[in-house]
Amino acid sequence: MAIPGASNFFAYIARLRWIRRWGLMRNAIEENVATHSWEVATLAHALAVIRNQQFGGTVNPEQVATAALYHDATEVITGDMPTPVKYHSSVMRNVFADIEHQAADELLALLPDQLRESFAPYVQESRWPEDVRTLVKAADRLSALLKCQAEVQAGNREFEPAGEQILKRLLEEALPEVNYFLEVFAPGYRQPLDHLLGD
Repeated sequence: MAIPGASNFFAYIARLRWIRRWGLMRNAIEENVATHSWEVATLAHALAVIRNQQFGGTVNPEQVATAALYHDATEVITGDMPTPVKYHSSVMRNVFADIEHQAADELLALLPDQLRESFAPYVQESRWPEDVRTLVKAADRLSALLKCQAEVQAGNREFEPAGEQILKRLLEEALPEVNYFLEVFAPGYRQPLDHLLGD
């Protein structure tokens, strides 16, 4: 089997660590896209497992986790667009969706031809099954909520309105696996380190 020429795909993806999130807000705790993507992947995997084991779901947790790992990969090209800007109007939403689609195509073009089809179902959000999309979006929101709560706990009240809006949205969507996570796991995020392993 012939080995293809050099590819810059992973070198480019690795640069997600340099892209800061929440750029329009004062942050007590800096967050980059690579760290956020890892957290969303762990949360999405957890939500998939909870759905299957507690609520009779049949989703593939590994597929969900992998999609979540790549859910913001296009931001290595586009940068992190603040939510209030991205969703300001239907025109902005449509334009940005097109930009993200083109950025995904550009990323995939960096891969060797024989690998491209294996990565496309994760890098191209349009190819995600509906249950995968639902859980990754929920995990993304959950990650944002936990970030807002951590900022408020650190004394940064700038994140209070965003945290309230995100929590309201999660409760309105009423996904049972999200409610389970909020009840069982989320309280631990507010505990000091010495309490996390038990008293």
